[in-house]
Amino acid sequence: MVPVGTKVVVNAWAIGRFVDCSIDYKGNDFQFVPFGAGRRMCPGYGFGIEVVKLTLANLLFHFSWRLPGDSRPESLDMTETVGASIARKYPLRVIPVPYRP
Repeated sequence: MVPVGTKVVVNAWAIGRFVDCSIDYKGNDFQFVPFGAGRRMCPGYGFGIEVVKLTLANLLFHFSWRLPGDSRPESLDMTETVGASIARKYPLRVIPVPYRP
């Protein structure tokens, strides 16, 4: 169960940037080094990556996601705010519906 009020943040733009990209996020290209690089690389790197993948896969597998009320995907306001990082101006509110075949 996902508790009420839980905030799930998925940065689809960042995920899309690295699809079919030759950048090595393990630290060899030094463009994207969240876990350090070389001999000083974080020993928990592999575990961290797998936990993120497993969590996202479980959320997508166990729930169907729908918009509240009569909202349609076409009606979403995708306006962004400017700051240290780009975020949606209005938060995306979705309702997880447990998937039971």
